[in-house]
Amino acid sequence: MRPLDGITVVTLEHAIAAPFCTRQLADLGARVIKVERPGVGDFARAYDERARGMASHFVWTNRSKESLSLDVKHAGAGPILEQLLAGADVLVQNLAPGAAARLGLSYEELKERFPRLVVCDISGYGADGPYRDKKAYDLLIQSESGFLSITGSPDDPAKAGCSIADIAAGMYAYTNILAALIQRGKTGQGCRIDVSMLEAMAEWMSYPLYYAIDGAAPPPRAGAAHATIYPYGPFPTGDGKTVMLGLQNEREWEQFCAKVLEQPQLAKDPRFATNSARTAARQELRAIIIETFAQQSAEQVIARLDAAQIANAHMNDMHDLWQHAQLKARARWTEIETPNGPIPALLPPGVPNTYTARMDGVPALGQHTDAILHALGYDSAAVRALRDAGAI
Repeated sequence: MRPLDGITVVTLEHAIAAPFCTRQLADLGARVIKVERPGVGDFARAYDERARGMASHFVWTNRSKESLSLDVKHAGAGPILEQLLAGADVLVQNLAPGAAARLGLSYEELKERFPRLVVCDISGYGADGPYRDKKAYDLLIQSESGFLSITGSPDDPAKAGCSIADIAAGMYAYTNILAALIQRGKTGQGCRIDVSMLEAMAEWMSYPLYYAIDGAAPPPRAGAAHATIYPYGPFPTGDGKTVMLGLQNEREWEQFCAKVLEQPQLAKDPRFATNSARTAARQELRAIIIETFAQQSAEQVIARLDAAQIANAHMNDMHDLWQHAQLKARARWTEIETPNGPIPALLPPGVPNTYTARMDGVPALGQHTDAILHALGYDSAAVRALRDAGAI
């Protein structure tokens, strides 16, 4: 038995934040009914065709769901949504600001009829405040939250290479829905969850926020290096590869000098004797490190770092990650079905040993429409009429 077996989630979702949240609920056994616009569906279906003819974002965030094609603005959609919510435990939506309320799907509108329903609204900026109605995309929230100001090179800001603001919001929606279901088990009452992408990212930005408290200078952009700890970041090696390493304390600095650089005298050099000094003299120290590493391959450098118990990593690309020895050794890969055939899928992190994560297929648009409507009591003629009317 999975933790969310018997839980039904109805979701009006698109893009990444809400789909990532609900896919994780599905991983735990929830039945997730994804309501999509007929003929078009979640616009993330059309982001690209890189995953064997399907969109990479969509394949990642939509396995184990049922796709119901339904025009929620059509007159025939209201009774269908009403019946779905009558049997649902959770409603998730990340429609445009105000859209759910206009459809009669706000928590205030629903709570009397469905008192046990947990309603989770995901938006860029939250349900009120001066930014409430602003459109919000991942890059824009990275900018508003200050993430871009501390990420990139000294000359140019850089966005995160994945949808970090969407992921942050999706994770807070997911965890708060789980907490709300536990609370409902104690009180019998549902609740409203209001997740803001900006607030999720602001929480993740708390270290640089505190670093810059009371008007202090914020952390400078330092590329792939650490802004305030050195040496910490990427260093080239003699075979043209790059090694990532990180020192955390003075004991590790002494070990690094003695066993990796083989220059133990550097540990007490006044230029480098403290982390603050090393950070201030990072260019001088970087030249010394690069000169030493230039005489070795990446694997030789990593062997020295491991022997000195200095944290390190390969600078992997996506092809390296597909073949990562640790993921293979821990059997983290499986296969799931898609409309275009089977595709590899990563097992969700941290699943307990008491159950197996749900790993069902990625749905085609509207794949489950007829089955869902039949289960609600619509016969074949009624389903055909809805389809002819453009409602499904």
